[in-house]
Amino acid sequence: MSKSHAVIVSFARTPISKFQGGLSHLTAPQLGAAAIQGAIARLSLHDIEKPKIVEAYMGNVLSAGIGQAPCRQAVLGAGLPESTICTTINKVCASGMKSIMLAAQTIEANVHRTSDPIAILAGGMESMSNTPHYLPTSRSGTALGHAKLLDGIIHDGLWDPYGDVHMGNCAEKCAVEYNISREDQDRYAIESYNRARDAIESGVFEDEIAPVEGPKKRGRSNDPPDMVSVDEEPASVKLEKLPKLRAAFQKDGTVTAGNASSINDGASAFIIMGEEQAISLGLTPLARIISYADAEGAPDQFTTAPANAVPIAVDRAGMTLQDIEYHEINEAFSVVALANSMILNLDLSKVNVFGGAVSLGHPIGMSGARIVGTLYQVLKKSDATVGAASICNGGGGASAIVLERLN
Repeated sequence: MSKSHAVIVSFARTPISKFQGGLSHLTAPQLGAAAIQGAIARLSLHDIEKPKIVEAYMGNVLSAGIGQAPCRQAVLGAGLPESTICTTINKVCASGMKSIMLAAQTIEANVHRTSDPIAILAGGMESMSNTPHYLPTSRSGTALGHAKLLDGIIHDGLWDPYGDVHMGNCAEKCAVEYNISREDQDRYAIESYNRARDAIESGVFEDEIAPVEGPKKRGRSNDPPDMVSVDEEPASVKLEKLPKLRAAFQKDGTVTAGNASSINDGASAFIIMGEEQAISLGLTPLARIISYADAEGAPDQFTTAPANAVPIAVDRAGMTLQDIEYHEINEAFSVVALANSMILNLDLSKVNVFGGAVSLGHPIGMSGARIVGTLYQVLKKSDATVGAASICNGGGGASAIVLERLN
């Protein structure tokens, strides 16, 4: 059986809101449902028979307190049939990208054994604002003394359990190993903010963002809520203050709250089909998923794992690094983008052209999917063809995808 190329036929995302910001009243599955509805709505713009979405993969990392089966909640919340197969993916920050990879594999392997036009939904969602604190001793009881609350965001999202340190300490280690200074990181962060602001001002993200209702207005419950339609993080920072911030993770360190990614809420969704089936419906695929790869290394070296995953994905595409016109490398920290660009010998002007997680925000279950959509936008706006998106994840891993723009 010949391999059917997986293609992206539609995608959408919510705006990315600040921590405790304009989307903090919504759970991760509610945000996921909004992104899914946005992706489906973009298909409805075409006068065609829509494909049947038979399966869904959605990334989500901070699932405590959400309830059973977050992906299932998002899918049913978006109005999809109860017959839709749903799986929640947790590969830490790479969860959203891994979901797209699994969707592509499902299409390529013809898992559903049908020639009918079907689609697989993929994406990621996170509400870091609603992540609870944990009281680990509550079941066994605290006989005497204080009981300690654990922050679920840090404990399950941002903490290296192998070295028992914050992932920011691993970023500090990376900065030392690759001789990347505080000034280098601040300069990169400021450029990321400027790129994101320019992209927003020029309307780059308008066709991918599905506006979401904000919270009800206090004392004015009869008034319709405002719509949140713009990423909140980029405009919220005074760039002149970045170089004055204290190190966040170790004394005399170089990683700060300003040159690291922020804590945010958001969701992204993609509709993936086989290329022949999409064309048979009259759809014009946006991009072909040429190849993808994962890589793993030492947990405290997760920062440079993308430099291992990208060459594998590129090789599987039958290409060389020189064939890749643009890169998205998730900015978990500024030092991550800088170090991987250094290792891969990339031109920084071709990396994260519209800003990244430092400036746009990093809802950790969403980001792996978000950067795939951003890569497509970069290729489209630059009239380029081939790009690679990569993202590191806690535990020493990374995922990478090579895209070919078709439309």
